[in-house]
Amino acid sequence: MILIGERINGMFKDIREAILNKDPEPIRYWAKRQYENCAAYLDINTGPTVDPKDQPAVMEWLVKVAQETVPLPCCIDSTNPEAIEAGLAVHKGKAMINSTSADQWKMDIYFPMAKKYNAAIIGLAMNEKGVPKSAADRVALAMEIVVNADAHGIPMEDLYIDPLMLPCNVAQDHGPEVLEAIRQIKTLADPPPRTTLGLSNTSQRCTNRHLLNRTFLIMCMAVGLDSAIADLEDQELLDAVAGANILLNKDIYCDSFLKTFRQR
Repeated sequence: MILIGERINGMFKDIREAILNKDPEPIRYWAKRQYENCAAYLDINTGPTVDPKDQPAVMEWLVKVAQETVPLPCCIDSTNPEAIEAGLAVHKGKAMINSTSADQWKMDIYFPMAKKYNAAIIGLAMNEKGVPKSAADRVALAMEIVVNADAHGIPMEDLYIDPLMLPCNVAQDHGPEVLEAIRQIKTLADPPPRTTLGLSNTSQRCTNRHLLNRTFLIMCMAVGLDSAIADLEDQELLDAVAGANILLNKDIYCDSFLKTFRQR
């Protein structure tokens, strides 16, 4: 399970203020916290309040501060292609692009960018019509992403398909469809694309958010989920992932498996 820390995002008040004040300390704090909590990537997002013309410079600054603080790659997250490329240009090591949809015009922008910078990339199983309900429709869009990635020379191990879970308080019937979509996405190519999920979407505006997120993450792991963008402050979520890795035969059992998981 590849865990991507969600916290360096301008949607959070402290990060938004850090960006406005050009204060690196909150960025450094959350980079360290997520590194200590088993992050494999740091999701870096300028947030919606930054003026589009300023987003490239802000993204460049965020990536530099994060990577100067901890030895982790970044998942560069924006709807602005110029901001994503600005982050890629200063990134050290193998970055991840978050994200393209299945819209052809977006794939024509982001797949060449991923190839140019040797970056992994997340593909969202949606298009201009929105997020489909059924597993079949999600998988059809995922197939379009797989075909386009292959045409641009993107290895399947660098492609992460997100079937997109919506909040369960408004789209409860999507949960089983997402599980089936993950299962089918793993059959679309050989080797298969990887899968990911914006986990916190599952419980947005719900009560008992951590419980819902943890439960759904383990259910998704059981059908082939490879990674998740998640709240890594949830220590019980980390314990659940460690336990699931043992039960799914992904890690070798030892009595100290919880400690071992965190020491990686």
